[in-house]
Amino acid sequence: MTTGLKIVTIGGGSSYTPELIEGFIKYHSDLPVREIWLVDVEAGKEKLEIVGNLAKRMVKEVGVPIEIHLTLDRKEALKNADFVTTQFRVGMLAARGKDESIPLKHGVLGQETNGPGGLLKALRTIPVILDICREMEELCPNAWLINFTNPAGMVTEAVLRYSNIKKVVGLCNVPIGMEMGVAKLLNVDHSRVRIDFAGLNHMVYGLDVYVDGVSVKDEVISLITDPEKSITMQNIHAMGWEPEFLQALNVFPCPYHNYYYKSGDMLEKELKNFKEGGTRAEVVKKLEDELFELYKDPTLAIKPPQLEKRGGAYYSDAAVRLIHSMYTDKRDIQPVNTINRGAIAGLPYESAVEVSCVITKDGPKPITMGELPVAIRGLVQSIKSFEQVAIEAAVTGDYGTALLAMTINPLVPSDRVAKVILDEMLEAHQAYLPQFSYSMV
Repeated sequence: MTTGLKIVTIGGGSSYTPELIEGFIKYHSDLPVREIWLVDVEAGKEKLEIVGNLAKRMVKEVGVPIEIHLTLDRKEALKNADFVTTQFRVGMLAARGKDESIPLKHGVLGQETNGPGGLLKALRTIPVILDICREMEELCPNAWLINFTNPAGMVTEAVLRYSNIKKVVGLCNVPIGMEMGVAKLLNVDHSRVRIDFAGLNHMVYGLDVYVDGVSVKDEVISLITDPEKSITMQNIHAMGWEPEFLQALNVFPCPYHNYYYKSGDMLEKELKNFKEGGTRAEVVKKLEDELFELYKDPTLAIKPPQLEKRGGAYYSDAAVRLIHSMYTDKRDIQPVNTINRGAIAGLPYESAVEVSCVITKDGPKPITMGELPVAIRGLVQSIKSFEQVAIEAAVTGDYGTALLAMTINPLVPSDRVAKVILDEMLEAHQAYLPQFSYSMV
């Protein structure tokens, strides 16, 4: 009898894959991974081979007994999998470029997971994740689906609502990035930091921040008002916060809150970047081209440090830490996207939320956070309304529902602007939106 775990990574040709491989190597003594199947589509075949060969060199370099398999046949890979991780981008970076540039042309924030870009990414991605779920039901019904594909919260909720796969966890590197940022700010080891997370994916707040169990929230809030000490990500420009505002808010915002609390400033910055050098997608494309040139080097057998510029820092820490804790029934606390079940009052019981959870062999158990503070409750509920309508639009292909989702998003100024942007984006992404072929107007 063969022992050990079978891991399947859909979107295996991603530049992030060396992060994941590094994580499985790091945890191998407690997490006996036997084989990793990297899966991609025909258009990603060249990248899959490049990154797959690097993965093979990485495991060989340290001598861990992990077999790396590369395939374009998703069904072959999924057979008897124990964990399925997803990190794919429908339409690749060209689609992201459209998600960012089309809204900007109309004076609206262009961002891949927020506003119009987030909606169109969901419309393209959700049908694909539901196809994967149907295949999992047939080929690996007992596997856990660990979703890193953005928009991670909406993708997780779509699986919960519209598939028979209930063993699903959504994951994002934003919370672990916030933890790491606090550790760096306070010059302490990351293991000493804990944050009570509550909210939604890319709309999550730290309700309290602890070092060795003692609250340091006030100190952290005071420190991050300084732009030089802001905790942010490679893809989000740090601007700092008005001290009086942040102290009155009295919670620790995530980097994506810049798009909501600093909408005008962020739009101005994005428009300037767009005119001078293009969108973030173009920056990422250049970074990825450089990374894959590095990956081709037959002497390279480690994850290159340049990968951190890509925006996926701590991905392996988050993804493999989660799988390790589930496999070992560790019962530590980690922030993930999971079914709410009353953990956050005021949000639907069956919806996906991003919240601190106890991680067990039976999956994440959300920690009850109760009512969100009144100052943040309305924004979170507004985004949840948008998410639920967007998911329905992705599943049904109904134009009116998609327009409703676009219009109620707080980053879109009016129904007229929403319609103009939606029509242009539906046309631009037509090849990846077959569900809308009969309902586009």
